[in-house]
Amino acid sequence: MASGPRGFGVKRLLREAQELQKPTELYFAQPLEENLFEWHFTIRGPPDSDFTGGIYHGRIIFPAEYPMKPPTVILLTPNGRFELHKRICLSISGFHPESWQPSWSIRTALLALVGFMPTDGTGAVGSLSYPPEERQKLAQESANWRCDTCNCVMKDVLLPLGSSETEDKDVAEARELASQLNLTEPAKKATSSEPAAVAASNVENLSHLNQRTSTSVHSAVSQPADHPNTTSLASFVRIALIISLLVVLIAIVLRRVLS
Repeated sequence: MASGPRGFGVKRLLREAQELQKPTELYFAQPLEENLFEWHFTIRGPPDSDFTGGIYHGRIIFPAEYPMKPPTVILLTPNGRFELHKRICLSISGFHPESWQPSWSIRTALLALVGFMPTDGTGAVGSLSYPPEERQKLAQESANWRCDTCNCVMKDVLLPLGSSETEDKDVAEARELASQLNLTEPAKKATSSEPAAVAASNVENLSHLNQRTSTSVHSAVSQPADHPNTTSLASFVRIALIISLLVVLIAIVLRRVLS
């Protein structure tokens, strides 16, 4: 077996495949025969939600560095909550490698996905906001949805509800995971135009400040003085402070433009 990160990932995935070889009432996942690093999964919609009665199918694609790096999660069954054939933005997915923990497993990802389904996905990549009636309609239709790759119909994949004592425990764990993890759009990186825009704004502000400073200096110089020595000293100090301020502002603008 290969050594290094990929060899470790193979061992980990083989172990998880063994642990998940039997379906439960809430989830089931197994690797494709020709590719250990791509799995297909099936999850049941959470109870007491718009997805009650729904059974949803998707893909999990693992990097060679798994479990040190997170997998990518993709939904295939119409559901009204996540876009199809697009990566889902989860704290446990490739969108957020900074929050991924190697101790998390495929089971963790599946339960988190179940728990996230009833939550508000506004602002998250790959999220949809279908009305409740449309989601409920899709949930009922999902039972007859067939995966062309697995050649399986959703209603035949999972165990019937009430088949084991772990069902309620899994549902509770899914809700707990959803409350602890994030479903948000990754922070956007600053574009190349943003520093220029900031610099332009600073230059404009500096220009206004320069105009106000010139006016103040002119007033200070031209104002008649009852006490010439005192006034001249005060004006000199004021002008020196203003010049120092201008030098600092110019240095800040140049640093932002050149960075």
